[in-house]
Formats: sequence, structure tokens, C-alpha cells
Amino acid sequence: MTQALHFDPLIEGEVAAGRIGSVIHTQGPLPGEGAQEWQKRFRSLQEMALSSAPAIPLLFGVDAVHGQNTYEGATIFPHNIGLGATQNGDLVEKAAAITALEAQATGFNWVFSPCIAIPYNEKWGRVYEAFSESTALTEELTRASIRGHQGRLSDPRTVMATAKHFVGDGSTEFGIEGGETTLSAAEIEERLLPPYRAAVASGVGAVMASFNTFEGLPMHAHKKLITGVLKEEMQFEGIMLSDWKGYSRFGEADIINAGIDMVMAVDGDLELFQKGLKKAVETGYVSESRIDDAVRRILRQKLRLGLFENPYPSETLVDKIGCAEHREVARQAVRESLVLLKNDKDILPADPKTAKIVVVGAHANSSGLQSGGWTIDWQGTDRNYTGATTILKGIEEIAEGEVIYDAGGTGNHPDADLAIICVGEPPYAEFFGDIGHESNTLQLNLTDSHKGYIENYKAQGIPVVVVLISGRPMVTTVEITQSDAFIAAWLPGSEGDGIAEVLFGKYNFKGKLPHCWPASLDDFNWKYGPNAWDESVKPLFPLGYGLQYPSKK
Repeated sequence: MTQALHFDPLIEGEVAAGRIGSVIHTQGPLPGEGAQEWQKRFRSLQEMALSSAPAIPLLFGVDAVHGQNTYEGATIFPHNIGLGATQNGDLVEKAAAITALEAQATGFNWVFSPCIAIPYNEKWGRVYEAFSESTALTEELTRASIRGHQGRLSDPRTVMATAKHFVGDGSTEFGIEGGETTLSAAEIEERLLPPYRAAVASGVGAVMASFNTFEGLPMHAHKKLITGVLKEEMQFEGIMLSDWKGYSRFGEADIINAGIDMVMAVDGDLELFQKGLKKAVETGYVSESRIDDAVRRILRQKLRLGLFENPYPSETLVDKIGCAEHREVARQAVRESLVLLKNDKDILPADPKTAKIVVVGAHANSSGLQSGGWTIDWQGTDRNYTGATTILKGIEEIAEGEVIYDAGGTGNHPDADLAIICVGEPPYAEFFGDIGHESNTLQLNLTDSHKGYIENYKAQGIPVVVVLISGRPMVTTVEITQSDAFIAAWLPGSEGDGIAEVLFGKYNFKGKLPHCWPASLDDFNWKYGPNAWDESVKPLFPLGYGLQYPSKK
């Protein structure tokens, strides 16, 4: 029932003693220098586990939420908000299958994906982890993602998937990570639970509990929903997993009684959890039958994964990491995720023969910035990482005329025929991305410097195409008015050249808004923002909006 970090100083002794059920890799020291070393590290831990008594194989879990994003050189897909914009279940399934294969190639048999939250306030720092505010669309893409990740579970190219975070994580007041979800039980049933029903029906192997509270209780300790609804009513047979430090944060033995089966005993929780749970069983606070149920669920999934017969990752998969075939699927996902919000006088598609194009902004030349959080590092990175292609590079490869890069948006190119201006958010993850959190200066509109990029070029009469790189819809009403064309590109991942391919008309726009697009900051004064929860607020663009190039005659 214990999940521990692979670099925990206690890990080897605990594994050798048979007291660890799963190992997790997330932010922290890497398992090695390359995929073979990662596999070697996890193989050594697996060998220790299988040499203990009883010989129970380990599960190896990783936060692979848009590709195997903890491994530099892997294929990184658009975050789920971009996949939601594609509305393409087949594509989501392919992306999940590639993520599974590249996760296995780096030593993992379990991924903590997909996030199937329904976000209702763009101030939440995890909006981009979810597919859409549409329950129906989220249901459809949940099924596709689980099919892709899990395939036939015993196949060594697939992994166990995790539906998260159960439940209400995206629907807290004012979008506060871990805040209170003040919906009625009927609203949760109608809007938030259908994707979980779809996940369970699809055979998802694990569900992760969320940080938020509901009815005054932490969700980790909410027995009525975890045991009553998920396990009994939905007949979920898999592993109910805590989130980070769930034991010490949300009620210790109470979370086990509520139905948590495996605990992320990390960051100092390992001994606390094991000793605390043992004492709770000895005093009768936690029944042995509850422990038996948890262990049975964990063993069931290990059997379904075929770990008793095939406990080790295959070295033959290593060469598939970041391969051309995988990157082409990611590039297709980028192309189909782009949402065209404005295209005055059909300024797009751009002509590759345009004499002089100026590309503006740091987001145009950084694969880290274009990928967002959960990319190489937990909070993302602003640097270029191995194997990725930037938006600027993609433009340079297609454009036949002169391409100038203006990182600071100076406007010092008055003779330019077209300005492609890339603006947006810096990378962030979890509560560090909450608007208004003390850890950041994030806002729902563009920074003054990014507004200046657009103004500097527009003032010179140069046609302006704005590409917005963001993890959520932003208040850009003025900037959309100022621009000649405006594109919501979300967080496209490693294949920035997919954006260039659409800008120059090699492919048409297909993306449709997975969220309503806000018109004003005033729309967020109410706790759930401008979406389906408050029909009195009229968005700038509705859910499902998206333009295309006119058909060629």
C-alpha cells in the first residue's frame, strides 16, 4: 500500500524488506543519464522486490501527462486543453498509446493520466491539464485516452492509466487549487461524475484522489464518494491512489477508511504512514478487511499488467523514444488543436513568398515556453529542450523570404510585410499557476510588455498575426481587436513547427474552443467564471467556436 520516491534514502531497504508496493518518479534526482540507465535503476529495484518474501513486483509510476514529459528527448504532445480543442478521440488515443510506449521505454508501467477534471474558473492553475469544460467532450476523450494508455494491459508497450483527480478539483470556488467545491450533490452527479463513469466502464486501472474539499471534508477522506459512489455504485475494481503526501495532509488513517488503497508516502511520509497505519490496525481503528480490500485491488492490477510473468521493461523500446513517427502524430495534434478566433480580410494563410516576416517574442523561440508546466521539470522550463522544434524554426523552414526575429518586440522593423507575434504565459504547474496566488504575478490578461509587442507593430501599419501560448483562455478582447488574425495555440508541446504549417496554409484550422472565451476580467467576480455555471455571463466566443480558411475554388 506504500508508494515511495525512487530517490528516498530509505527506498532500497524498504523494497528489499518487501514493504513497498510502488515507486514514483517526479521532480527530483533523475534515475540516470539516459533511458537505459533509467531502466537499469528500476530493474534493480524490481529485482530487490522479487528477492524479498513474498516476491511481489513493483508498480513504477510517473507523471506523464502530455507525453513522457519527465524525460528529455521524449515526444511531448499538446497539453489536454489543446487535445480538447481537437475534439478528435482517435488522435487522443494515438497520443496516449505513444505516451505509454515511451513511458515503458523509460522503465514505467503506470502513468498518472488522464486528468478528467471539469474546470469552471480560468484562475485555476491546472486548467490546461483537463480536456474541456464540456462534460460530454471530456467523457469522450477520457475513453479514448484510457484505450490508448492501457490497450491490452498485459502488452509490454502499454501502461496502467489513472483518472484524476476524484472529484471536484477543477470546480473549486474562484479556481483555488485544493479549495472548497461548493456544488450540490446533484450538480456533481450531472457534471463531474460522468467522465469517471466512462473511465470505470473503460477499465481504468487507477483513480487518484483530489486535493479539494467537499461538504467540509477533504476528498481523500470522503468515504461516501470514494467507497460509496466510486467503488460500490460504479463498481470500480482498481487502485484508489492518494495524491502527494495525502496521508499526513488529509487525515492519516481516515483516508484509508474512506477507501484510499495506495498512499504516496513521499517527502517524509514513508515511516509516518507505515507506522501510523500499523498502529491504526492494531487498535482496531482500521479493519483488517479494509487492508485486505486495498491489497487485493493492488495485486489485481499487477496481475492484469502481467508483472508476475514479465516484471521488467524492454530495452527494445528505447529507440522509439522521440522517433519521427511519434513526432508526426504530435505535430498533427498541434495542427488540429489551433483555434482561429479572428482572420480579418483573410490575412491568413500567410504567403511563404512574403518578402520580410518579423517573428516576435520569446515564446516563438523557446520549446520550454511553448510547452508549459509538467515539461522536463515539474514547473516547466523556459529553455529549449532536446528534440523539440520551436515556432520560429518552423516558420524559418517554410518561409522563402527574409525572416527576422525580434525577441523583445521592439518594433524596429518598419519595413516588415507581416508580424507574427507570439505572446502568452510563463510555464507553471498546480497551485503555482493559480491567479492571485502569492507565489506568482500571473494574471488573466497579457502583461504590459506583451501588449506592447502588438502595439509597437500595429502602430506602424504592419499586418499583425497574434499567436497566444497559454494554458487557459485569457482576457484578450483589446488585443483581438488590435490584431488582424488571432490564434489560441494553447501549450503545443515539442512540435512547434505544426503551428507554422497551419499559418502558411499547408493545413487548415480544425480546432474548436474547449472552453468559453472570456470577454472581461469582471466576468470572474463570481466564483465560477464565464461558463456554463453562470448563463447570465456572455462570453466573447462560445464553447465550440473556431474559424477556418475559406474553401479554395
